Amino acid sequence: MMRRHTTRSLKIRKPLPLALLTALITLAIFVTVASPGTAFALHRVAPHRHRRLLRVRRHLGILWNPLFRPTHDSLLRQNEEIDRLDLARIQDDAELEALKASGALVPIEASESLKIEPSLDPSRRFCRPWTRDFVQDLSEVYYRQFHAQIQVNSAVRTVKVQKKLRRRNRNAAPADGDTASSHLAGITVDLQRRGMTNEQIRFVEHYLFYLNALGLVEPEEERRHWCFHVMVSDRYDDWRQTQTIFPRPPVEEPATEPGTVTAAATAVSASN
Repeated sequence: MMRRHTTRSLKIRKPLPLALLTALITLAIFVTVASPGTAFALHRVAPHRHRRLLRVRRHLGILWNPLFRPTHDSLLRQNEEIDRLDLARIQDDAELEALKASGALVPIEASESLKIEPSLDPSRRFCRPWTRDFVQDLSEVYYRQFHAQIQVNSAVRTVKVQKKLRRRNRNAAPADGDTASSHLAGITVDLQRRGMTNEQIRFVEHYLFYLNALGLVEPEEERRHWCFHVMVSDRYDDWRQTQTIFPRPPVEEPATEPGTVTAAATAVSASN
């Protein structure tokens, strides 16, 4: 005997009304967006992966776009300046101490506007007098602009120290030859770049750009240690004596008639 199929068993379900289907999709989207700990959590980048991505981007130069890229020609110019000044490359601690005793090297001292990397050996917190003046001048201008300190990471080095550094860091300049590190003559400092905002970096770059155009400094922005490597010419001291705009404490000037040019406004042209 054959069973009779009921109409219910053969009935095909009708599709949902379009309005109801749209409402259900909208509700699903709303629930997903309103619950960041569920669906969207699956796509969140882990912190360690984010840091790794930043390192890769820095390695590829995506985040590193300095105004003063290190070049072979820059190293040559730094050594040409050392030769012009007839300065010796300091070989060891005995020569270093002798230069300190004679006053040829002067200490770099921390101040309200300047700090020194704590790990920097106190015996090497020295440089030539004109380099010290440059560091003080820049730090004062920077502090007045941002109420933050410039940090000195490195100053004078000996050939012995540079050779040790070279063994740990193959990107470090040689200890001899035409491209030897200008730190060996005490005319160069490394200033901390890491941690600066884009605005602060651009401020220092513009400051150095002006002095570089005058032939007073030879700067580089080192990629590995994220610092400003700045060689300073002895001409800097002669130039700074003619300046009234930086870095001098603000002095109230007498009121002038409209259109009158003040001494501060003409200071830049005085160096030309």
